[in-house]
Amino acid sequence: MEQPIRVLIVDDKRRSRDALRALLNTWSEGQVVGEAANGQAALLLMERLRPAVVLMDVLMPVMDGLSATRAIKERWPQTKVVILTMYGAYQHEALAAGADDFLLKGCPTERLWSAIRGSESKRS
Repeated sequence: MEQPIRVLIVDDKRRSRDALRALLNTWSEGQVVGEAANGQAALLLMERLRPAVVLMDVLMPVMDGLSATRAIKERWPQTKVVILTMYGAYQHEALAAGADDFLLKGCPTERLWSAIRGSESKRS
């Protein structure tokens, strides 16, 4: 059996993080290795945890998801960043910041799995 895909969840809403963690815990291919409430905390966790995939919200306090995505892709270019937000208007900016994929919250579960695996294109 292959190693599970290590995932870091970054969202300022505790409820969103809890829901994502619960969903990902049902999927044998992935493993949640950490959670952060803002981009700055995510960067600190990146140092320690080195996840393969970051599920990143856009609008957060301290450091937003677009700034965090740029920083992650500069320092850890092999790490996949999947933007997961309620705001479709940020798609162009997210992809320009280096995001590997862009999804809207509430997308079909299989679409989320595909984004984490990397088998989909950069659209929601």
